[in-house]
Amino acid sequence: MDAKVIWLFVFVALYWSYCIFWGIKGAISSRTATDYFIAGRGIGLWVFILAATATSFSGWTFMGHPGLIYRDGFQYAYASFYAITIPFTGVMFLKRQWMLGKRFGFVTPGEMFAAYFRSDTIRLLVVLVALVFSVPYLGVQLRASGFLFNVLTDGALSAEVGMWMLSLVVVVYVASGGLRAVAYVDTMQAILLAIGIVTVGIISLAYVGGWSALNDGIAALALIDDNLTPEGYSHYVAIPGVIQWVGGLGVEDPVGGTWTGIMLLTYMFALMGIQAAPAFSMWAFSNRSPEPFAPQQVWASSLFIGFLLMLFTAFQGIGSHFLGADTAMNAAHPELVNDVMSLGLGGVDLMQFDGAQGALVPQLIYLMSSAAPWFVGLLAVCALAAMQSTGAAYMSTFGAMLTRDVIKHFILPDATHGQQKLFGRICVVGVVVAALAVATVTSDALVLLGGLAVAYGFQMFPALIAICWWPFLTRQGVVVGLIAGLIAVTLTESIGASLVPWGRWPLTIHSAGWGIIFNLGLAVLISLVTQNDDDLRHKMTFHSFLREHNSLPSHKKSLVPVAWIITILWFFFAVGPGAVIGNDIFGNPMNADSWLFGMPSIWVWQLLWWVLGVCMMWFLAYRMELATVPDSEIEALIDDVGDHSAGIEATG
Repeated sequence: MDAKVIWLFVFVALYWSYCIFWGIKGAISSRTATDYFIAGRGIGLWVFILAATATSFSGWTFMGHPGLIYRDGFQYAYASFYAITIPFTGVMFLKRQWMLGKRFGFVTPGEMFAAYFRSDTIRLLVVLVALVFSVPYLGVQLRASGFLFNVLTDGALSAEVGMWMLSLVVVVYVASGGLRAVAYVDTMQAILLAIGIVTVGIISLAYVGGWSALNDGIAALALIDDNLTPEGYSHYVAIPGVIQWVGGLGVEDPVGGTWTGIMLLTYMFALMGIQAAPAFSMWAFSNRSPEPFAPQQVWASSLFIGFLLMLFTAFQGIGSHFLGADTAMNAAHPELVNDVMSLGLGGVDLMQFDGAQGALVPQLIYLMSSAAPWFVGLLAVCALAAMQSTGAAYMSTFGAMLTRDVIKHFILPDATHGQQKLFGRICVVGVVVAALAVATVTSDALVLLGGLAVAYGFQMFPALIAICWWPFLTRQGVVVGLIAGLIAVTLTESIGASLVPWGRWPLTIHSAGWGIIFNLGLAVLISLVTQNDDDLRHKMTFHSFLREHNSLPSHKKSLVPVAWIITILWFFFAVGPGAVIGNDIFGNPMNADSWLFGMPSIWVWQLLWWVLGVCMMWFLAYRMELATVPDSEIEALIDDVGDHSAGIEATG
């Protein structure tokens, strides 16, 4: 057997042993339903920081992100700003959800929304969002793990067999130990994720020949590119304008790439759906205190993960053009190419086949198979950990929601703690089987389904705004808006594009953007005509509590307009229409002699706004106290034993 395959299975066995250990330990510790579903509200500082980071930045970050940078260049690399926009959602909502969960004993977001809106309809809609988010998103991660092992075992293990085999252990430890096991395994997975991204990035840069050789290659790549933006710039080093009129009705595809300023902004909306999804509400409920929220959002995610994405994933994606993956570059500038990848790719150009970019990172790992076969095994486990970190969290939380919000609430209201844990484990197995079935049957469309999932998650924003900030939004408005948003997302994504004349992403606006336009728009309009004094008094029970324990000190209230201005400006210039300025403000992207810092203007712009984004997150999380510990202690209304009975019940 090949040495790298032996090392691969050695490291996988060690990793699996760690997972099973925490599954057993979590099962022993889970005496009540609350223990099992939300770790007894006892997750500590460092466990949450690492676990939430691993959950937010999944196998897609490790496997898929560099491949799209390879295909679309630095215009897609703006997506690396999700290191900031994903935790931005957490800054807005996690602390306040933790306070409500602690006060009223909520275990699932369905319980929270049902109690606030006094509606079982919203409870079921939350479960539906969790379902349409979890199954395809989980399927993406599991399929990618099978594909990785297919490449690294030289095809001896098929993608389907690898996918099912690698899923077995994650099912065992999640079903056994619940969210506590997920959290502790995620701590290791976060570390492995970071090690893997940095290491593969360094491997890529080393094979290219260093920083200077990388920028020389970028300059040459831009000049041979025939996919030009309307301004005549290479699509690798410029975004194609603010917006383009595309999307069916005989209109051509975008000129110079898809990633216009408005597409980048609305794509960031979609990725913000990761921490808006119901699973992250349960992460909020599971914490001992909100103390970990700010450091996770500002330092672990925005600063550290942002640094990795801005540099090391760019090294992987752009650098692969100069390692033999791009046949056009090989032919035009052989003196700038260190051809170490074309043999492994069998002469296939990854630019020529949609979805083939997923093979990029496995091939970069494969480069070490001769020099250090043990390193291949280690990096493969890093990738596997990245892919399973998100999947495990969604398995656990969806199992909890299905158990608590459907089985316990509607079918078996007197379910004991033992019965709830049993149903939770059955539901975990069920959602994994569903995800594997989807991944097996629809592998070609799986990435598209994954994109659809996060766009669905973002549609929870109006409901979260209502319960955390704005009592004006009514039950009727939020319910109708959420339904309309889910429909709009479906009809502007590939899955529904064949049913409508406008196609996918009309006007280069991502489906998440179209969804929130209809969702929030209808929520506000319907709320205008459905105001009810009794409902408002009920909702103010929640908002009065939040204001009592979480009001901004009077000497900081003058900073509220400043916070709004900073946030709007950052989104506009960093990931919105204003990003077009970055194309050439630091030099002509087609003339390397004009590059002020020896690198493309667009890359400098991204690095500049990443630093400013970290500053923005610090200001919001710490200075504006959106993610800090409340000054007064939160007193629970009931003893938290796993049954929500806060005296605020859903009535309709």
